[in-house]
Amino acid sequence: MKKVKKLKENSFFKAKFIQICRWFGYEIIDQNSFEVPTLNKKLNESLGVAGKKSISIPLGEVKITRKIKSLTVYFRSCAKVHLWNQNKERIFGESKKEYSLRSLKSVLESMTYIQKNINAINLKIIVIDDDSGNNFLSEQNKLVNKYNIKNTMISLDKNEFKDITQDTNFASIYKSYIHAKEEADDLIYFVEDDYIHEIIALHEMLLSYERISSQLKKEIIMFPVDYPYLYAHHSPTYIMLGNKRHWRQIDQSLATLLVSKQHLKQYWNNFLEFATVVSDPAEKPLHQVYEIEPCFSPIPSLALHCTNVNSIYGLSPNIDWKRIWDTNKL
Repeated sequence: MKKVKKLKENSFFKAKFIQICRWFGYEIIDQNSFEVPTLNKKLNESLGVAGKKSISIPLGEVKITRKIKSLTVYFRSCAKVHLWNQNKERIFGESKKEYSLRSLKSVLESMTYIQKNINAINLKIIVIDDDSGNNFLSEQNKLVNKYNIKNTMISLDKNEFKDITQDTNFASIYKSYIHAKEEADDLIYFVEDDYIHEIIALHEMLLSYERISSQLKKEIIMFPVDYPYLYAHHSPTYIMLGNKRHWRQIDQSLATLLVSKQHLKQYWNNFLEFATVVSDPAEKPLHQVYEIEPCFSPIPSLALHCTNVNSIYGLSPNIDWKRIWDTNKL
């Protein structure tokens, strides 16, 4: 009986101690049970609290000073163009429609993951389709409406920017930039329809954005892919610790990126030039921004860029491409 009474007393005092620690904002680590009782989480879970603090064991806590309010995703689709400006086959050898729909599903699943794990972040997806046809648009609508996410579906008028942009691929980029500049509130994710995401991708990007931006005390830019071509230059880099990934600073990217509205407006001329002027490489105006502002990509990758298997602009090293592809089957 004395042993039972002692256990009850220990349990009571432990509960009170946890309450006091929570009250003062401290966290307790029980390395024997492999948990953080003040957060009701295991040590291998994401321990941060969005908008408040980012926790990494054993480095401790980073106070979040850059709180994310909203995320607007601009998903650009085109089921007709198989591989832009290339005469090659993509990995898995499927129709472009299949890549587009799996990519869209992966983004929606990743946004839903945010809904389940982060409170008080407004989410919206804008789908801008480039002349894919009514049947494909119907399939897109059906897929999007399965998710409880605010959405807008836009069918691009191919003549709307014909005298401004390089071709229809850049017309959809231009359309997304114009729309985001006018309508988006905080973070903006521009993404093409051949990027298939891990379910944690956007969650990791948002929490890591808050952490790294708070540490550097400035806005940053992020990409979901560990691009293989970046390993061909052996350039020196900086490594930052994110939520569940390492993030390395880079100076090149393709068109898919996460950027704040502040940066979009600040470097509007660069974004506009990318969408309207022929450069070599095409992304040169964006690369000029990265000479000024820090930008990062994850290690390992958070998304699979479905290009040709031999393309240095596609398949990221050290991830299971087939698993990501199969996971997002419709």
